[in-house]
Amino acid sequence: MQIMNLRMAAVFFYLASLLLLPGVAHGHAFPDHSNPKVGSTLSSPPAGVYIWFDGELEPAFSRITVQDATGKRVDQGNGRVNPSNSVLLEVGLPTLPQGTYRVIWNVVSRDGHRTSGDYTFTFK
Repeated sequence: MQIMNLRMAAVFFYLASLLLLPGVAHGHAFPDHSNPKVGSTLSSPPAGVYIWFDGELEPAFSRITVQDATGKRVDQGNGRVNPSNSVLLEVGLPTLPQGTYRVIWNVVSRDGHRTSGDYTFTFK
């Protein structure tokens, strides 16, 4: 009987501690969605690339570039975190010829965690 009471007490304290501990916040910002979409094929060239993240970005340390199939940078060099929306990373594009393009991003969330990635889209 005492062993059962000890087990029940242990379970109670374990569950109570879970409720009392603050939630763990993940500090990394990850992409939520993008335009153009990852792996998409477009029938007209996009005016820019836009990536929305699941957390606020640190503008001073967040970058986005677009390269053509040869690795040449083709964006307008104006990549930034949108001043009105701190979860949106964006860069303008000139009128692109048909081809496959690689978007490369590197961001720092407001709490200092860095994430990076890349994806491609095709314009035909």
